[in-house]
Amino acid sequence: QVHLVESGGGSVQAGGSLRLSCAASGYTYSSFYWGWFRQVPGKEREGVASIESDGVTSYADSVKGRFTISRDKFANTLYLQMNGLKPEDTAMYYCAAWVGRPIPLPPKFVGYWGQGTQVTVSS
Repeated sequence: QVHLVESGGGSVQAGGSLRLSCAASGYTYSSFYWGWFRQVPGKEREGVASIESDGVTSYADSVKGRFTISRDKFANTLYLQMNGLKPEDTAMYYCAAWVGRPIPLPPKFVGYWGQGTQVTVSS
């Protein structure tokens, strides 16, 4: 079992930055993919970024060049640095862990979810 706890969400103006953190505990399988998904009401949860155990990263086209995913293996913590935020980035952001492949990935294939942290970007 893996337990994920996000922090770092909040409200920011367009163009601003936020850093999300996700503390992982429990059985952190070495072959897990780790990542961030986001969801707005009425839409399916979508993958934003993922990172493999060897550090290879993948990003949704909508965030490439603005968001950076990273992981501190020793602290078992996942991060998402979000720069140049836009109103369309407003969503609930979820930390996730799974086996298989990087994003894009249907959310049904994610094994573990955090509780989510809200990010609101105003224009």
